[in-house]
Amino acid sequence: MVLVRTGVTSLVLVGLLAGCGGRPKDVLLPVSITAPVPGSTTVDMAVATTRQRSTVPGQMFTGERGRAIDFANIVVSIPPDSIRKKGDVQWPKKLPGNPATDFVTVKAEDMNLAQARAWFNKRIKATPKRQALVFIHGFNNRFEDAVYRFAQIVHDSDSDVVPILFTWPSRGSVLAYGYDRESNNYSRDALELLLKALADDPNVDEVSILAHSMGNWVTLEALRQMAIRDKRIAPKIKNVMLAAPDVDIDVFRRQMADIGVNGPNVTLFVSQDDRALKVSRRVWGNVERLGQINVAQEPFASELQQDKITVIDLTKLHTDDRLNHAKFAASPEVVQLIGARLAEGQTMTDSKTAFGDKLVAVTTGAAASVGTAAGLIVTAPVAIIDPDTRDTYNSQIKALGNTLSDNADTAGALLKPSGVAY
Repeated sequence: MVLVRTGVTSLVLVGLLAGCGGRPKDVLLPVSITAPVPGSTTVDMAVATTRQRSTVPGQMFTGERGRAIDFANIVVSIPPDSIRKKGDVQWPKKLPGNPATDFVTVKAEDMNLAQARAWFNKRIKATPKRQALVFIHGFNNRFEDAVYRFAQIVHDSDSDVVPILFTWPSRGSVLAYGYDRESNNYSRDALELLLKALADDPNVDEVSILAHSMGNWVTLEALRQMAIRDKRIAPKIKNVMLAAPDVDIDVFRRQMADIGVNGPNVTLFVSQDDRALKVSRRVWGNVERLGQINVAQEPFASELQQDKITVIDLTKLHTDDRLNHAKFAASPEVVQLIGARLAEGQTMTDSKTAFGDKLVAVTTGAAASVGTAAGLIVTAPVAIIDPDTRDTYNSQIKALGNTLSDNADTAGALLKPSGVAY
């Protein structure tokens, strides 16, 4: 019984990533905008998914597993920057949302493979640097969570890329960690096929990958499979960013050995005080999780250098985030600064430049060592760290019943209002 209670406590703590409940579901039902809202913008993205299609209007895809990769085209309207905080998703409080104040869906259409290819080729040809950005979300994400979060990433980073969301079957539930983990394994072949298709497209010059938390596992597995199958990673896949990766450090070593040092530029965001990853470490046999290692200590320092991995250590960054798993979300100035720099077509270097000094100043003294990381992949960390509000947490804790009351009390103490919106 002790083991069961400990496991549930761990999942409850992981569930702290979820915030306040109450926001409406099924927000992907398109809203008709009769007149443009001054200052608003839209993000037009393609979706590739291994989720099962939904019959519910405004949901599109469920958290269950589909039999094959599926596609969609979604356009999200984002309210004017003058009324919103960068790094946040402004969810509607009721439906239909108000495009003057809320993120709203203005288009949501299914696509088959031929339609997806036509959409992509039209967009990539019109993109100056012909860059595609693939985003892979983390644990406990419903479909609309991933869609709106990625729209915010693309908008706030001012990235001139073709945005492609790869979303795997997550039930969007605190208590579905095991299911989500297996859904990662289920989806790795599909992600590999997507990445190969992008890299093989003659219209594409560069592919960047952005993964968060559990999404790092399926990302690394897909790249590992590609390296084994093709004897290399496709050269057009130039940048891979791993943010707060929920990956066993020993498994990561084997994955990187298969990927090889001649693969893409890899940027790793870590924080030793990431409480969510500390919980994951206990769940997975007390082995270090990649996203919380001390990169200054051996053997990590030498291994990361040998693998040519750029590290940004955010341990000393202080924010209001209780789990220290959403530090970029709590400091949107960082992503704005990085985005502005890369928008000029400049690359980061291993030397401490004025940009590096500015970054450290903005992040309140964070120990950030920024290495070679060309491309737009680094412009977007703010949004992936914050899986936005879920309305499942409270009901699931109540469902645990009186037998887990002491664990619920512990979780409740940690959930006291802090003024932070996740």
